[in-house]
Amino acid sequence: MTAHQWRIGPAPVDGEQVDIAVDCHRGLRGPYTGLGSLLRLVVPEAYERWPDLVQRHLTEILSAAPELRGAIDAAPETLTSLAVPEERTRIYPANRTRRLAHGATEFLAGYATRAGRLPLRLALDRVDQADPTDQEFLAIFLRRVRPDVVRVLIGTGGGALEPELTAALDRYAGRLPELTPVAGRPGRDPEELLRAYVDADGTSEDPAELAAYRQADPQARVALHDARAALLRGRGEWSLELGAIPWHLERGSDPAGAGAEALYEAARHCGALGYYHAVIDYGTRGRAIVDPDTQMERFWLLSTRASSAMVVLGRTVEAEPTYLDLRSRYAEPELQMSTGYALAMLYTRFHPEELRDHHLARGYINNSIAIASLLPDLQKRAFHSVFQNNGLALIEMRLGRLPAALRLVDDGLNRLDRELPGDKHRLHRSVLVHNRGKAYLALGRLDEALTDLTKVIELDPNYADYYFDRADVRRRLGDLTGAVADCDTAISLSPPFFELYYNRADLKAELGDLAGAIADFGYVVELEPDQLDARVNLISLLLDEGSVDATRPHVEEGLLRHPGEARLLHLRGVLAVTDGAEADARRYLDEALVADPALVAALASRAALAFDGGDHERAVADLTAAIAVDADNPDLLYNRGFVHEAAGRWAEAVADYSRAMDVPGADREELLSRRARCHAELGDVDASRADRAAGAAGQPNLAGAR
Repeated sequence: MTAHQWRIGPAPVDGEQVDIAVDCHRGLRGPYTGLGSLLRLVVPEAYERWPDLVQRHLTEILSAAPELRGAIDAAPETLTSLAVPEERTRIYPANRTRRLAHGATEFLAGYATRAGRLPLRLALDRVDQADPTDQEFLAIFLRRVRPDVVRVLIGTGGGALEPELTAALDRYAGRLPELTPVAGRPGRDPEELLRAYVDADGTSEDPAELAAYRQADPQARVALHDARAALLRGRGEWSLELGAIPWHLERGSDPAGAGAEALYEAARHCGALGYYHAVIDYGTRGRAIVDPDTQMERFWLLSTRASSAMVVLGRTVEAEPTYLDLRSRYAEPELQMSTGYALAMLYTRFHPEELRDHHLARGYINNSIAIASLLPDLQKRAFHSVFQNNGLALIEMRLGRLPAALRLVDDGLNRLDRELPGDKHRLHRSVLVHNRGKAYLALGRLDEALTDLTKVIELDPNYADYYFDRADVRRRLGDLTGAVADCDTAISLSPPFFELYYNRADLKAELGDLAGAIADFGYVVELEPDQLDARVNLISLLLDEGSVDATRPHVEEGLLRHPGEARLLHLRGVLAVTDGAEADARRYLDEALVADPALVAALASRAALAFDGGDHERAVADLTAAIAVDADNPDLLYNRGFVHEAAGRWAEAVADYSRAMDVPGADREELLSRRARCHAELGDVDASRADRAAGAAGQPNLAGAR
């Protein structure tokens, strides 16, 4: 199979044999410049010929290529996507872009297959200058798409790549010879060079063009930037508002006005979609061009957009000074209230564990609650008071004060119903109902949790995470079929994310649907190969089904990603046992137990290997160590009793069989049968007869335990 390819340096002058070539430089269209360009080229044909394929991936298509909205059906709306900015109180997790990348990968592979253009040859250039969203997509794309379906050529220059993309290129792409950079077109005068640089939207790599731009009259530059921004805006392509247009307006005639506004709108849009690296970039650039004294609100909003994005990405220590800076600059009540809430969440939820301080968080949130209670606008006062008290409820939950948290959320819902019109703040109402459901769940009040999660689904039926949460409650209530149905619905509403499939696989395994569980666990490790628990479960189920050969690549891939992992070493040992390679099996099991001396499965497997080799003492030693870890495991007790019995230690065998019989789930009939034999060997005819009689009657013989 021909590999994907990686070219470092410029493209050859005579081009490359590809079907579609796109430029990924984030200066052009911001996040998903490359993926969005691909989708704009192929989706119209796909929608005309295979609308079902497009329908299945609407969310990822419209997220990466917003210009296609209107040309194809809209993605399912949620209260989050419908909320006006001032009512938006929920943000997407940072890993949402991984879900989009997986969905886009499956769409492009499906398009290539249906179009019969195999392999579809794609060239994506200047990837080192791409936004992290594109680099993440390409890392996943290279790993998941087969080169005989889509063959990818990645072009990079001297810029940095995300570690995941570097690893994917090293593993899945062949390196092409590096070419020497070609000089720019000669004979151009300074004005042509200047215009070429501006028309490249700041992405030119031609030194002569850059030099001409720097040396040009500042007013001439400003005029060209204004004209270029107007030209691009006239095209009506929203993704240009995320790249080239704000870049030009920052350098045009009104940077602190039109430039800052463009950056804020870009930050708002990308924040709503979860493109947090870009939000940080826009916010930081915007802070640099506005006057904090005369443009307080713009400076405040750009600052908090950037700092909030840092928080979601885990950069909390970097974000905190921004909130403190704003609090020291301005006495604006709503600013003090919102930054107090943000700092409270840092200290109760987002900071690294060693920096969390729930009592300091309470201090910040109580200050915000006090400010909210004094707001002159009655509707604002009601909303912000409820919002801040919801933050306090989260802190109370972290402190283990679950009844207090429940009371705060419940009071908030009642106040919203009393003081705000029914259509106002629908999103926040749903968040509160969801939070109340989680509080009920934490209190173990499962029926009430189920009621609230059902209610929030009625309020917001297209939000996949609610079905994910309700599936968990249904599972705890014993409704496994209902839990699977909720997982199915969540899967139908969302781009792929592994947690959904992992949970459904667990449910299917519990229901006895081993084939379904294997399929779902297999899909989990296809989506995210580093998911160790899913891989271990998949291998174990394949072994249970006798699909020994199918397990081998999963074991080796797992150890490649998790060298020295005890459970995988154990499973490698199990495979060696099935191959009859006892020496290898013993070595792998020994390695597993060096890595984790308390790994019960490895101890049991090594005991079985020792027993088969006639080493009863070693088998008993390993089973004793396993029982020390898992004392209420009837199978371990039965096995040790069986080894004792085989070694002629009848009394020890009786003790283990008797102890096993007291454990729920034990096979009493088999235990009674074996104990009867041991009693007979000990000469205790009455006890042996009693065990046999009890076994025949299906009843335990408690008197036989001696």
